[in-house]
Amino acid sequence: MAELTTLARPYAKAAFAYARDNQALAEWHAQLQTVAAVVADRRMQALLRDPSRDGHELATMLADVCGDAIGDPVHNFLAVLSENKRLSLLPQITVLFAGYKANFEKSVDVEVVSAFELADEMTQKLAAALGKRLQREVNVHNTTDASLLGGVLIRAGDLVIDGSVRGRLNKLATAMNL
Repeated sequence: MAELTTLARPYAKAAFAYARDNQALAEWHAQLQTVAAVVADRRMQALLRDPSRDGHELATMLADVCGDAIGDPVHNFLAVLSENKRLSLLPQITVLFAGYKANFEKSVDVEVVSAFELADEMTQKLAAALGKRLQREVNVHNTTDASLLGGVLIRAGDLVIDGSVRGRLNKLATAMNL
């Protein structure tokens, strides 16, 4: 996995620089997500691994599958990737691009998992507190998981805050077994 990320990094940086310079970060991100989703399909993966297929043919086929969801700049980006036999790196490129975009915009996506649906007011307070702590604009995505029993589990990149009842019970069980 680290090797794929290493290979994907220069392409992601180049795509990010182009999108930033052309004030098209959101458009590029959405288009890269579309292409990455198509590339992640097992049938497309099989086509990309087919040695009898020409790189230009693969890029054209991929662009045709995506249709109007991608513009000419992304289509050209696909051509560059195909020339270098790197189309299969699109999922990693998309993840890296999203990270560069979030860092540039000083924003972070935060997943909040709670046992019950959170009220909008609570979500806003949580977003404000996390924004202050992380010094970033916070985009909160709520999900529910009844197995937490109560409390919340917060994931923001590498940061995980487990304030759930299940997490506390697991810590207590571990401490008692020592």
